[in-house]
Amino acid sequence: MTRTDDDSWDITESVGATALGVAMARAHETASDTPLFTDPCAQMFLDAAVAQGWRPPAGAMAQRIRAIGNYAASRTKWFDEFFVAAGAAGIRQSVILAAGLDARAWRLPWLHDSVVFEIDQPQVLQFKEDVLAAHRVAPKARHVAVPIDLRQDWPKALQDAGFDTAEPTAWSVEGLLPYLPAEAQDLLFERITALSARDSRIAVEAFSDTFFSEEHLALRRERIEQMRARAADAGDDMPDPERLWFIEDRAYVPDWLSEHRWDAAALPADDLMARYHRVLPADTTEGTMSTEFVEGVLTEAYSR
Repeated sequence: MTRTDDDSWDITESVGATALGVAMARAHETASDTPLFTDPCAQMFLDAAVAQGWRPPAGAMAQRIRAIGNYAASRTKWFDEFFVAAGAAGIRQSVILAAGLDARAWRLPWLHDSVVFEIDQPQVLQFKEDVLAAHRVAPKARHVAVPIDLRQDWPKALQDAGFDTAEPTAWSVEGLLPYLPAEAQDLLFERITALSARDSRIAVEAFSDTFFSEEHLALRRERIEQMRARAADAGDDMPDPERLWFIEDRAYVPDWLSEHRWDAAALPADDLMARYHRVLPADTTEGTMSTEFVEGVLTEAYSR
């Protein structure tokens, strides 16, 4: 399914289906001998999707999901720790952008009176709420769904849902930026900054500063074609991720944040995985991931 300016999706198609792939990785980590985290909701989502006719990835695609499992686990753990640290600093208002099947509102230890806003496509949020309600899983913070496309006026929808611009906020941008054009990425961070009170925090999974170099993009395309060719030889159909991503040169996130009153720092993905004693298979994107994990604190509020 090729992206268009006004496309939408359910949980089993297009960008929505990627959330199920991530849920597969979280379920696998949860069932492992030494998990970095536990997410019992992940398997609930997979089972519900199968009951609705979804066919889990098989063959080369399933192997690909398993191969990046250590990266996905490290990413999940890092964002978990971000929210816990924000709570320890007294922040009681959080916003998860493009929430997908993220179940942090249901599984993390939130402060009393915390509120977690989740923004995503209406069908995706409804699927998640239905599954968790069916299993009688109650959120551990006040959960507020904001069903709207991020390309629309989500700041108004967020404030209409009760978001308080006077309160510091913990924002997460996980697994989102590749699905946004460069201009939309800038707009996203402009809106976050405009909505944030001083001492707000942000956590972002971002492209590295070399991702859009000609050398890296050529190597990436070569690796994708090799994987798709091997899948085809085995009789499998491996979707081309570039049909869902916007491969456009864009602002380097740490620099953008630093230029807009955020005190920001970046941690390369390899260093993050080393922190958790995890590595990627050597034949997976050359054994490395060209992403960074960026964390920032707003030092000066937007003048309203």
